[in-house]
Amino acid sequence: MAFQPQSKPRKYLSRKYPKQPPEKNKKRKPISKRVSKPPNEQKRITTAKEVTEITLQRLHTLGNQRFEPFPFSEHFNRWLTNVKEVLSEFESNPNTSSDNQYILERTQILTTIEQQLAMKRQKETALNEEEKSLNQCKNLLTQIKTEYVAKLKEVNKQKNREIKQLYRTINRLRKDQDETTRMKTGFFRGISKKSREQKEFEIEQKLAQQERTLELSTLNYKDTREKLRDEYETKTAPVVDRMKNSRNKLKDAETDASLEDRWFACDALVDAVNTYLQRKNTAIKS
Repeated sequence: MAFQPQSKPRKYLSRKYPKQPPEKNKKRKPISKRVSKPPNEQKRITTAKEVTEITLQRLHTLGNQRFEPFPFSEHFNRWLTNVKEVLSEFESNPNTSSDNQYILERTQILTTIEQQLAMKRQKETALNEEEKSLNQCKNLLTQIKTEYVAKLKEVNKQKNREIKQLYRTINRLRKDQDETTRMKTGFFRGISKKSREQKEFEIEQKLAQQERTLELSTLNYKDTREKLRDEYETKTAPVVDRMKNSRNKLKDAETDASLEDRWFACDALVDAVNTYLQRKNTAIKS
């Protein structure tokens, strides 16, 4: 029996999987663009001429740098650091480098200026003490003056009380004296002549005594004022002298005494750099 092919070909159905629903509100990641980096370029090295010109110019600027205000020593460390940085950049450049003689000269120059600045710093420390002493003297002088004025006010107050009291007594006695005089002219005949004379004598005695007391009080007041003034001047004289001495010493604080030393140091460093370059060029030519 012959094989009969099927009239319709058999269908193979592919299995369908359900599609996964898209996530809601999902942010799309930005597509980063790759930037191709340029090939590494070798850093340009400053030429010997360029680094020399820069070094000499910076040393010239540092040598003429002025510090203010006092105390000037606050700027010393920063200035030394700047000088050493300039020299380090010069020496680290492969086109300049350095030799032993240059290193020796440079070290000697830096050591010298460091010692000079250390001495200037010590002097400024002493000047700081002088400034403190001057301020203390000012405060002491103010205290002495305040005490003097207070004592003088008390003396004036006491004197005014005494003077007023004496004047009141003197005025009262003069009124009594006037009454006694009127008795002598006969306005008051009820008092005997002897009583009038006795009363007149007593009033005159009291009046003379009060007037002497007033005169003595005035003299005592003048003496007391003079004593207070002498005491004030005795206390203030040594304080004023100390203030004058401190002010004379502090005149040095008005100018930067380190400027000349720093200028000479930078000038010596410039000579050391130039001399080294001359030796180097001579060695290259030979």
